[in-house]
Amino acid sequence: MPLQNRVTPFGEIVAHPARGFFMGNRGVLHDDKQQLGSARWRMPHWVTCVLDFKGRRRAVMTPRRYTELFFLDEAVAFAAGHRPCAECRRADYNRYRAFWAAARGVENRVYAKEMDAILHPARVERGTRAQIRHRRALGELPDGVFVALDDMPGTAFLVLGERLWPYDFARYGPARARPGGEVTVLTPAPTLAVLAAGYRVHVHPSAT
Repeated sequence: MPLQNRVTPFGEIVAHPARGFFMGNRGVLHDDKQQLGSARWRMPHWVTCVLDFKGRRRAVMTPRRYTELFFLDEAVAFAAGHRPCAECRRADYNRYRAFWAAARGVENRVYAKEMDAILHPARVERGTRAQIRHRRALGELPDGVFVALDDMPGTAFLVLGERLWPYDFARYGPARARPGGEVTVLTPAPTLAVLAAGYRVHVHPSAT
């Protein structure tokens, strides 16, 4: 039986055997039986990590150790509210915070704690824990953003070039042309601004 540790662009944590290209951490969410409780985070520092770093090995969902979450790619992790890890993805972390500063017109270096203080309330609603979504004109959105269309609200689409790529756990489906009009944006507004400022997101090769 697959463990409940796969994250979708809608922010849901589900059970699925596919693992994807990135891992994430929000703290300890599982019990001694590898079952998730009601909590979906234990800290505001939601990071995205590489799967292989300095030869470290972990048994997935070890009791009292952080819960390993998995994403198809970085674009999915961004939509779910994560940012690059400052340790195992230092170069991407530095790129992310440089574009964060550029998007906000900040000249001084920004740090993880400052970014997370802004990111966290933009991820989920207080009380309901529902993913915060917003409306934008599709033509204005940068590559790497996830959206839902009004006529297909249950499907998450990756914006890439002039096409939209439908998400699935193991890969993206066949692309469709980018339509006009407004869409529902799944990616949190602060990360949307980072992408608009020029951050190039790591995307699964099926969306090429």
